[in-house]
Amino acid sequence: MATQQKFLDVITENINNAETTRTAEGGPYRRQVAIATRDPRTGAVGVRVVDDQRPGSLVHDPSHPDADADGNVFYPNVKINSEMVDLMIARRLHEANLSAFQTAKQMLRRAIDI
Repeated sequence: MATQQKFLDVITENINNAETTRTAEGGPYRRQVAIATRDPRTGAVGVRVVDDQRPGSLVHDPSHPDADADGNVFYPNVKINSEMVDLMIARRLHEANLSAFQTAKQMLRRAIDI
């Protein structure tokens, strides 16, 4: 469940920064991607977060404060529709894990009662 929560956190951050054209590092926000990993020695599941290297969109808007000399603004490489689909999938997986956990807990309680 912690893995799915990390996925939800990353997706939420992407949605929140979909219009961020200037970051502390300079340039537009870069979409983050959460990747589930497994430690080959211990078998523990972890999450690694990496930057999506695909380019963002270029929009001509000379009135924007972050426009370059030609009036173009670089926007993040975040696609809201894709993020929403990812959010629904991660949320459903989180709910399924929670349901399985609750079922296992109920089974243990019933076994103790026997």
